[in-house]
Amino acid sequence: MSIKENLHQIKSNLPESVTLVAVSKTKPIADLQEAYDAGQRVFGENKIQEMVEKFDVLPKDIQWHMIGHLQSNKVKYMAHFVDLIHGIDKFSTLKEINKQAKKHDRVINCLLQAKIAKEETKFGLSFEDIETILASEKLRELKNIKIVGFMGMATFTDNQNQLNEEFSALNNFFNTQKTKIETENCQLKILSMGMSGDYELAIENGSTMIRVGSSIFGSRN
Repeated sequence: MSIKENLHQIKSNLPESVTLVAVSKTKPIADLQEAYDAGQRVFGENKIQEMVEKFDVLPKDIQWHMIGHLQSNKVKYMAHFVDLIHGIDKFSTLKEINKQAKKHDRVINCLLQAKIAKEETKFGLSFEDIETILASEKLRELKNIKIVGFMGMATFTDNQNQLNEEFSALNNFFNTQKTKIETENCQLKILSMGMSGDYELAIENGSTMIRVGSSIFGSRN
């Protein structure tokens, strides 16, 4: 099936409350343009340099999401255009995003990455760490970022019960925090979880944003 057909098939089964992020990392400009022509406007990249190159040549109404693990020293290259940063797992990274956003007179939306997977390799903050950040006075001082939700990556497994547990735990935590905290720079409305292999289960567990690559663009080389 074509990229257009893949997109149509996925979107036709998505609840209206769920945003589809087309994960376009390593994919050529022509593939992104085809997805754009089919109506897709939200794209996710995991390398800043690649995202910058694509931003420069593709239509300017695209919302660019940084979904990869973030190196603070590279934030400056995307601060003028990035729409949402998914994988934040350090307070120092928030400070750097704030600093770079201020230079462009912008407020950059951010998601804190929660560690829900059982694997050692996945990045992320514990729920306790997230609570500490959200409650800290230092966060209030960062006027050029807004924490709009959480992101989680489940364990890479076929065990549906385990995936269910991991997604459900983050959803419960998200709902608890949502009612507890609302400040000028922290308004929790996005729960980003679920990828090509597990997004349906993630949506059942409250995900409002899914990150789908191979089901749209085909497998990566």
